[in-house]
Amino acid sequence: MYKDYFRFTELPFSIAPDPRFLYMSAQHRDALAHLLYGVQGEGGFVLLTGEVGTGKTTLCRCLLEQIDDGCEVAYILNPKLNAVEMLAAVCDEFRIAVVPGTTSVKVFVDALNAHLLETNTQSRRAVLIIDEAQNLEADVLEQLRLLTNLETPARKLLQIILIGQPELQEMLRRPQMRQVAQRIVARYHLQYLAPRETAAYVVHRLSVAGSLAPLFPRPVLALVHRLTGGVPRVINLVCDRALLGTFSQSKLSVSAATLRKAAREVLGEPALPKAWYAVRWQVALLGMLSGGAVLAGLSTAKLDWRTGRVAAVPATLVAPASPNPVAAIAVTVKPPGPDWPDNSVAREPGERSEQKAFQELFKRHGIAYEIDDARTPCEAAESVKLRCWAARGSFADLQRINQPAVLVFDAPAAGVPFHAVLAALNNEAATLVLGGSTYRVALSKIATLWSGNYLVLWKPPPGYRGEFAEGSRGEAVKWLRRSLAQAKGGTEKGGTEKGAALFDAALTRRVKEFQLAEGIEPDGIAGELTLTLLRARAIKDLPRLDDTAVKG
Repeated sequence: MYKDYFRFTELPFSIAPDPRFLYMSAQHRDALAHLLYGVQGEGGFVLLTGEVGTGKTTLCRCLLEQIDDGCEVAYILNPKLNAVEMLAAVCDEFRIAVVPGTTSVKVFVDALNAHLLETNTQSRRAVLIIDEAQNLEADVLEQLRLLTNLETPARKLLQIILIGQPELQEMLRRPQMRQVAQRIVARYHLQYLAPRETAAYVVHRLSVAGSLAPLFPRPVLALVHRLTGGVPRVINLVCDRALLGTFSQSKLSVSAATLRKAAREVLGEPALPKAWYAVRWQVALLGMLSGGAVLAGLSTAKLDWRTGRVAAVPATLVAPASPNPVAAIAVTVKPPGPDWPDNSVAREPGERSEQKAFQELFKRHGIAYEIDDARTPCEAAESVKLRCWAARGSFADLQRINQPAVLVFDAPAAGVPFHAVLAALNNEAATLVLGGSTYRVALSKIATLWSGNYLVLWKPPPGYRGEFAEGSRGEAVKWLRRSLAQAKGGTEKGGTEKGAALFDAALTRRVKEFQLAEGIEPDGIAGELTLTLLRARAIKDLPRLDDTAVKG
């Protein structure tokens, strides 16, 4: 939303692991040197660890760009596999043909050994990179150790690079893992950025995005480090939100107040769990006593998508309602309409507000939902084979999804969140349905009220039991193949019915290509966001955000 406003060529603080945005601090240069040593080494393990969000995956993508044609690389993104599945995945990555349905470790190892010997005769190297390696099971690690025994009299045939969180180090310290630990020939642990590195990191990403303007003044850059602790991924999230706030204020540089507010919005609430609908809000209440004295009260309102209930707020802490609590903030787009939201709607109990929003959302999917239904909204959705998917993001994310959504807004005077359905959206305004009324509102006017939480209804593929990736089998994989073809305007061709049910390396590459095209992290995993976007591209009769409805 702020890209054109700041004249960026691209968004500077995307969390996608784009190597072009990698800031090469001294420790990142050292880490890359260790990885390059691993690529050029003569066998054994190379270990790269770091806390969540320190840039391990981005660094690995940078490594892949620097590998020459004389090196053959197998890259495993999802290592939550058993030993046989891991060997099958490695063979797929190296494009080694194995009889479908093989479950023999010996068959996989023999095929891999023959391929590595052939690679060696061509004076080429073979490297296996495993990301998120903290998820490896002990017996899988042991099987990987045995692969390092594949050798000629002169050299080892396979180099293995393990990339993971600090839990991987703890795992390797176990007595039963000592044989693996002894095969580690190089290791490096990424730390968080220092204050100067944080400032250089922000400036570097802005520069890559095409901006040389001082959007973050020096004192604000120092504050970025204090608020984020120097964690690159958190820096991205906070700075992105700060730029959005600066845009909504029509300013040209980020202030300390805007940055602090951005940090509260990003970090001040518990993160959404992997379940679709469990969400918690922290609502600050400031009340004025009738005698004029100021009472500052802080309370926590908890709302769960599964129950649709908000915990009671102590009455003594709730401020008397003003005649129109947020009319001065939420100015409607011309032509004039009612103030958004009006006083009665803004003060409606959170449970009732949510149920009305779901009723409107269901209607847009052609489904009836009664407000007094004994079932929760998400239980009602599952009865018609739909699921709730809750997430936290930006208007750009909602434009990408392009489906009606329930949005959660803060109501400062009312003391509890209220809900509206996003019916239409463009780069300047949104059409919202709230309490039975329709409002057209400028995005810059609602950015400060929207919590960032949203929920959409989506239909999972047949046989879906959760996110799936390479090595998975079943009807969901067949659906994924068909939908990827339909998203490109074609149909799935070739392959046997049995082969179509296997999530192989070729399908992983197609999923990554789709994810890159959609601007999301290309992890090759079919999760809720990827499947939602894919269904939106492949299925033509879904409810959409009607852009024409918000054009003035």
